[in-house]
Amino acid sequence: MLQCITRIYISYLGAVLATFEGKLERILVGRIHDCLALKSVERLSGGAAQETYRLDIKTAAGSRLLALRRAAGGVNRSSDHRPGLAGEALLMQLVRQVGVPAPKIYYVFSQDDDCGDGFVMEWLEGEALGRRILREEQYEKVRQNLAYECGRILARIHSIDVVESGLDKCLQSMSPSDYVQQTWSRYKAFSIPQPMIDYTGRWLMKNLPKNYRMTLVHNEFRNGNLMVSPERIIGVIDWEIAHIGDPMRDLGWLCNNAWRYGESLPVGGFGTYDQLFQGYEDESGFTIEPGEVHFWEVFGSFWWSVTCLGMVEQFRNGPDPSIERAAIGRRSSEGQIDCVNLLTPGCVEKTNALANRSNLDSPRSDELLMKTSEFLRDEVMSLTTGRKRFLAQVSANAIDIVQREILYLDQHRQIEHQSLENLVAGANESLEDLRWRLVHALREDVEVDEDALKAHLRQTVVNQIAIDNPKYSGLDQALNWK
Repeated sequence: MLQCITRIYISYLGAVLATFEGKLERILVGRIHDCLALKSVERLSGGAAQETYRLDIKTAAGSRLLALRRAAGGVNRSSDHRPGLAGEALLMQLVRQVGVPAPKIYYVFSQDDDCGDGFVMEWLEGEALGRRILREEQYEKVRQNLAYECGRILARIHSIDVVESGLDKCLQSMSPSDYVQQTWSRYKAFSIPQPMIDYTGRWLMKNLPKNYRMTLVHNEFRNGNLMVSPERIIGVIDWEIAHIGDPMRDLGWLCNNAWRYGESLPVGGFGTYDQLFQGYEDESGFTIEPGEVHFWEVFGSFWWSVTCLGMVEQFRNGPDPSIERAAIGRRSSEGQIDCVNLLTPGCVEKTNALANRSNLDSPRSDELLMKTSEFLRDEVMSLTTGRKRFLAQVSANAIDIVQREILYLDQHRQIEHQSLENLVAGANESLEDLRWRLVHALREDVEVDEDALKAHLRQTVVNQIAIDNPKYSGLDQALNWK
């Protein structure tokens, strides 16, 4: 049955791609110099917000590779808060003028092209996958100076005159307060009570930077959005959420734990704060205040927690209802455990109580799930490549989440319910109602026993990440706090 479903899904994707390929070839032949035909299209793994493709075109001189960035599902989704893909293309053209490595832009789609929002750009031969950059031997030399070089590149980005360049006319300007409130409001609109997010939002509003500049902010500058060769950074990519704001946002995001991929060094997993700050100061002449970077590091985990929840909304209602988007929703707890480690560290233990498993069903549900996960990993992944293989891996991971939920969720929720009753003095109320009581108390800054609150948040977030992703490094940091 599963094999049949897999074949049908692959055939469906093939039919969609064939239609897309025809439109794309017409555009390339008409708009790209010396392009005679489109030989192949491959969607690359990752990139839940946008789609990235490798294009192989035929020219008089032979084959040539290009890259395509396109809106998810090929659907244009206008936003007052983002420059869009046309704006992203413009930004890459501008930053190249100040020495920031970025790919050349060859063509930006128009509405008449009927291919969605997107653009065709230079193909860069390098590595963008963060884990490979951190672990493969060929990048050992470049890793030694990578944090310093990131500092220098960020200083160049922040040096661009936003008025002279016209960016002030097409990018949103946001103060630190604006950005915190916008992100917090976005989360509130989901109507999903997550007390750690509200605790962090409250902390951020009480600790806003007082002195800050307003510059171009890349807003996604991190390990994973840097194209790296064995010698240097050859491209800064993914400019889709750039804005005008506090430049320290970029430094804090680069230091976020999510983009260290399990490594201990704070800057992208490859460098130290001192190396990053020195590179920035040498290039810009501005002195870095570490406390301001810490603020934006906390904000980064807050923003990532909310953004992951937003992926669930896009999965349910958006143009790309893929398993990737759904699974990213469960990564919200990764950002929340990082907020715990940054703001409320302390002693905590993972709850290992297991649910009773009935022997009345044969096979049990957990056995069925285990075999489905094994099928995806051992058979589907071995028969597929590229994005299909990637989605099979994501699907297997999602099934593993369900397996852990069957084992642990009941006990975790009982612990949370009892803790909330003590914390907010509630009785005979549902878990959801108690959560909302705590959330409203945090939003309204009602006094709650601070030590008990921190202990509650630590325990509930630790229990959640133990279900969602027990291999995430933030969990190990929380459990081994000293």
